[in-house]
Amino acid sequence: MDTAAGGREVEESVGPVVGAADAADLDVRTLALGATSGTVPLARDFTRSALYAWGWLPAAGAEARAAAEDVLLVVSELVTNACLHAEGPEVLRVLRRAKVLRLEVTDRGAGQPAPRTPHRAGRPGGHGMFIVQRLCLDWGIERRPGAPGKTVWAELAAPA
Repeated sequence: MDTAAGGREVEESVGPVVGAADAADLDVRTLALGATSGTVPLARDFTRSALYAWGWLPAAGAEARAAAEDVLLVVSELVTNACLHAEGPEVLRVLRRAKVLRLEVTDRGAGQPAPRTPHRAGRPGGHGMFIVQRLCLDWGIERRPGAPGKTVWAELAAPA
């Protein structure tokens, strides 16, 4: 299915993954980004739509609203980093489990994202991975041997 902004939704959702501890409560949404213009807002809108579908939005209270905003901020940072430093994003995956939401951005770059150290508040730019590190339970990088690019992932706690 094509989205209004020009991205292509590869996979609306998938069923449970056999053998996963929380398989009955797994939902995956995937958006192909490629050379789409307006990639960051497209990724945010796609993620926001998933949050509505999963009941994170509209938020029931301030904590739930903050959790949803954190997810949208992390998506923005991961996709922006892929645009600026990794030859562009190819795919965004949003995975929901019972207690964790995982964001994955696959790009074509060979670089290694890392929070800028020492972090200097007030300086423009370079705060993306520092923000991801601060807001997320965990984050990391996955590479496929022999394949170009990487997947940068981040996990956030589901709202209570």
